[in-house]
Amino acid sequence: MDSSHVRVGVACFVWKDGQILMQQRYGAHGEGTWSVPGGHLEFGEGLEDCASREVLEETGVQINNVRFLALTNDIFQEKGKHYISIWMEADWFSGEPQITEPDKCKNVNWQSISKLPSPLFEPCWDNLRKVKPELFKQND
Repeated sequence: MDSSHVRVGVACFVWKDGQILMQQRYGAHGEGTWSVPGGHLEFGEGLEDCASREVLEETGVQINNVRFLALTNDIFQEKGKHYISIWMEADWFSGEPQITEPDKCKNVNWQSISKLPSPLFEPCWDNLRKVKPELFKQND
């Protein structure tokens, strides 16, 4: 990727029974780290539609009540990448999480936000903690 371009990523917290859906990344930027489902915003796509599409494509789970959560400015200096990350949240609607893209994900499961797996996909999660600290205090 040309480091002069900023990309837009959409990540989605999917809530079910007080837990969030997490994936361990594989074969791409941030390999081995954990994050919520997400991907690139496509031309002409709405944020809610992007979140729903990415969650379904990556996990087989359908969501509803999709809403804006936060925005972070994420710079991966060593990789020459710069993202504006739009964090959404939604409620689980149907489907059991599965690995639908084995070339991009190697684990998927429900996690308590107070006991997140490690390592997380940084600097995105550090930046999210700065702009939305109450999210991480709700289940302490």
